[in-house]
Amino acid sequence: MGVSVAPCSPRCYGLGPPRIKQLLVMFSRIMEWNITVSANGSAGADTWGSHRFSVFSVLILTLLAMLVIATFLWNVLVLVTILRVRTFHRVPHNLVASMAISDVMVAALVMPLSLVHELNDRRWRLGRVLCHIWISFDVLCCTASIWNVTAIALDRYWSITRHLEYTLKTRKRISNIMILLTWLLSAVISLSPLFGWGETYSEVNEECQVSQEPSYTIFSTFGAFYLPLCVVLFVYWKIYKAAKFRIGSKKTNTITPMPEVKEASHQPQMVFTVRHATVTFQTDGDTWREQKEKKAALMVGILIGVFVLCWIPFFITELINPLFSCDIPPIWKSIFLWLGYSNSFFNPLIYTAFNKNYNNAFRNLFSRQR
Repeated sequence: MGVSVAPCSPRCYGLGPPRIKQLLVMFSRIMEWNITVSANGSAGADTWGSHRFSVFSVLILTLLAMLVIATFLWNVLVLVTILRVRTFHRVPHNLVASMAISDVMVAALVMPLSLVHELNDRRWRLGRVLCHIWISFDVLCCTASIWNVTAIALDRYWSITRHLEYTLKTRKRISNIMILLTWLLSAVISLSPLFGWGETYSEVNEECQVSQEPSYTIFSTFGAFYLPLCVVLFVYWKIYKAAKFRIGSKKTNTITPMPEVKEASHQPQMVFTVRHATVTFQTDGDTWREQKEKKAALMVGILIGVFVLCWIPFFITELINPLFSCDIPPIWKSIFLWLGYSNSFFNPLIYTAFNKNYNNAFRNLFSRQR
């Protein structure tokens, strides 16, 4: 005898009208999500890609922050050393101090705001006034740093090629003039947009950049980079020629005496005969001054080389972008800009690495603090 079982209603399984309504809403949301994924690609891939990009961004921003701190500390250390050591209160250390001041200002006033600019995806959200301040200090400090490198190269060139005429008094006067001209020219280039030579801020596009006026672009790029580039390349070429000439002049010098010399006939005859003899003048090794000049020439060469490698990509793009309306990707603009900023980190490293006085002063400074 069979037992009949009545079919259970949806309410038996807890599927009353409220529950069915929730399931329908959930199903509709799932369908909307599937449609969105079909239109935009795989949701899992997008999530993983954005996560991977965020990790890479954090790594890059951390490295940039470390570059800012290292640039600031290293240049401050150079300035403190120059102030504490009395023997550094003369040329060419005033030129090095001027370079360190410009590089400290780059690290303290320019690079942090540039880092904020990068964090905001190269969008400026800090207002017009701060934009003008940032761009003005950017152009001022970077231009001054470049011209200070040029002044140091010129000072080394004159001290090597005209060491008799380039006395301490003359050197001090010329170095002070070069420092004054460096900061004056940098101020003129940086403050020109504030007086109507182009616009640096766009509130609609959230942009803050150096004036893109073609006439200002030519003036600023040539005044800030291409002119000092020509000067330093000419200077190093002259230093190389002078060093090559001195190496050629150090070849063996010979004097061949007369074959036979006789004394007067009133005294016993003495004959001094020299056949195929030579008197040789040759120095073993380099003199102290030659070693110093070689080290100075090497330092100038590395300083100029790093300066060119750091700044030439930025200034090429800075010149061709407004003139030829080239659309350069923002990522490359950031790379070229920060490569130029890194020159302020390398300048004190290169100069102090070739100067034993600075190394000794650093050791004494840290030993006293201990």
